[in-house]
Amino acid sequence: MFNSSALYQKLSIKKPIQTSLELLILILAISLLLYRLLHLKSHGLLWLLAFFSELCFTFDWFLYILLNWSPVDYKTYPQHFKQVPEVPPVDVLVTTADWKLEPSIMVVNTVLSLLAVDYPAGKLSCYVSDDGGSPVLLYALVEASNFAKIWVPFCKKYHVQVRAPFRYFSSKSPSADGHEFRQEEKRMKDEYERLCERIEAAEENPMVYETSKYYEAFKNTDKKNHPTIIKILLENKGNDSNGIPNLVYVAREKRPNQPHYYKAGALNVLTRVSGVMTNAPFIVNIDCDMYVNNPNVVVEAMCILLGAEEQESIFVQFPQIFYNLPKDDPFGCQLITLFQTLLRGMAGIQGPLFGGCNCFHRRKTIYTLNSSQNKTGKIEENFGESEELTKSANEILRGVQFNGPPQTINLSTPIQSAYQVASADYENNTAWGLKVGWLYGSMTEDILTGIKIHSKGWKSVLLQPNPPAFLGLAPTGGPDALTQRKRWVTGSLEILVCKTSPLLAFFLTRLTLRQCLAYTYFLTRSLYAIPELVYVILPAYAILTNSHFLPSVQDTALLATFVPIFILYHSLSVCVYLQCGLSVRAWWNNVKMEMISTTSSYVFGILSLVLKLFGISEAVFEVTPKGLSNNVDDKEDDRNVGKFVFNESPLFIIGTAVVLLHLMALASSLLVTVGILQPPSSSDGQRGSGIGEILGCVWVLMALSPFLRGLFAKGKYGIPFPTICKSASLILLFLPFYKWLL
Repeated sequence: MFNSSALYQKLSIKKPIQTSLELLILILAISLLLYRLLHLKSHGLLWLLAFFSELCFTFDWFLYILLNWSPVDYKTYPQHFKQVPEVPPVDVLVTTADWKLEPSIMVVNTVLSLLAVDYPAGKLSCYVSDDGGSPVLLYALVEASNFAKIWVPFCKKYHVQVRAPFRYFSSKSPSADGHEFRQEEKRMKDEYERLCERIEAAEENPMVYETSKYYEAFKNTDKKNHPTIIKILLENKGNDSNGIPNLVYVAREKRPNQPHYYKAGALNVLTRVSGVMTNAPFIVNIDCDMYVNNPNVVVEAMCILLGAEEQESIFVQFPQIFYNLPKDDPFGCQLITLFQTLLRGMAGIQGPLFGGCNCFHRRKTIYTLNSSQNKTGKIEENFGESEELTKSANEILRGVQFNGPPQTINLSTPIQSAYQVASADYENNTAWGLKVGWLYGSMTEDILTGIKIHSKGWKSVLLQPNPPAFLGLAPTGGPDALTQRKRWVTGSLEILVCKTSPLLAFFLTRLTLRQCLAYTYFLTRSLYAIPELVYVILPAYAILTNSHFLPSVQDTALLATFVPIFILYHSLSVCVYLQCGLSVRAWWNNVKMEMISTTSSYVFGILSLVLKLFGISEAVFEVTPKGLSNNVDDKEDDRNVGKFVFNESPLFIIGTAVVLLHLMALASSLLVTVGILQPPSSSDGQRGSGIGEILGCVWVLMALSPFLRGLFAKGKYGIPFPTICKSASLILLFLPFYKWLL
């Protein structure tokens, strides 16, 4: 084994001031709850609802402190990687679902950046899963494989930092200088532009590729009904370290009568196909929009995977960082604070959760989620009838591939076995998706699989190199961002009610208590939409009923707890954003997006799960549209960049209703103040509403300001009139309930 200290170092992060402030907020929150509890009888239902919401918030804050109590970081020493006597092979798994939503040129750039990483080419194989079975994507990859033969040597010769061509050529600063370099760079740019033109022509005119027998398998097929299609686009014969890595196109068989399990199913097929073709002991799964930003990424990951004990580094997760977001993250999509705080906290327990992409796994881990599968007679039962796959799985489980000498692989030899394991019915009567591979049962198959891994008592690692390892595309605009969050919510809640729930895993497996609570914190985030929605409505309700739940000058005890909590919490939150290199405006945009998600994605995600549990409807995996972005859109889009976009989706009904309700409450308060209306008698027999409730309404309207502007804007930036009507009807439905409360 190697000296682990030479390849990486584990560092504890000390933050005594921040921890002290977090504990102070918790103490104040408990004090507020006690005060509410002591005065519940004299204040009635309004305080009971406030108490319920604040109790949920306090428990959530307790979990946050527990999760973030002992964060750690990892520092790697890639310069020492040369001491490794035998560099292990790595299989790269790239998944894409629909070329119309995930453009072919975007997939091509991701693949080119992966082929050009600084790692021996003979040890690297890239498999691209095309779940849409598109001849357009295959054509694009064929053209890209030809371009790779000049692009990869160019990148390595001149030590190019960013190796996705579209990002490199949009950059203003060259990686090198000199006449020879400038000539080579111009040649690369011209060739890349011709590549883009050929791909665009194929997308617009199928005749570009339809006349070739190479694409015959795609005739009379569609994205939900097509045979297995596997093409070897690049083959590194003889393990040439200075050549081009292997590149294989895989379109698994899909039939209407066979479940395909979305991304998890695609990853399992790629795992099997790569298992019979190259069988590398390490695999990395990448989304088609995540290009390599740090060409040393494989070496960085290997520093951990080879330098640490196997059970201490079962997988290495890199952050998901996005390059296409407007300044200050107006849609709350950037995940920097998540990785810098919460996942660093998890790294100090059993390790971060599996984030779905940008993750290096030990193939042995994916094969050994079931503790019994090393037993004789279990291999075929778990892995299926393919003799090649059974043999390759045995080699991985016994460590033959990793410990043995380098092998020369002919990719064409096992091609029939690859077709067999990619068939639609191969998983029938096997353990795939249940005990082997990426697990089925949730749209967030990543978290589900991560829980199963951590349930074995194993640990994972969060690695955040500089520059970031990968950069990708985030959804832009309101509908796409909210749809993505809704999918995450439904998938997370599916895990809570399944057999792999972290709560069950704590009692039945080796998942630690803190890791269980950390998973619970993430999986239950959407459930807090219920108390948050109640709390959001309370200021307007208090004004309309002339009651109160927020402090006034007379309520000294309430004032001494609520106000410090509010100030400390948001001040601490701002500091976290500043520490992560983000702005105060970015913090405020994320506050707004959380409020918007509470009234939309979270509520509808919960509803989607309820409908599924009662068998009324099935949760549907919705692919988020993506497209390459260099932030050089047309002038109209530049002027409106960051503006919230609306459509007639029901996602916007509740948020619009909340805005209308608070406008009605503020208008009522104004009319009472000027003497036009008489205030109703206090519903709880105490003092009426005051400045606290008015400020609460203002805060809600500020947080929902995109909806407020949307009421008066036109076009796609305005809320559709049918949505406004539905929201107004929702308020009218609330009025009988409001009268009953009185």
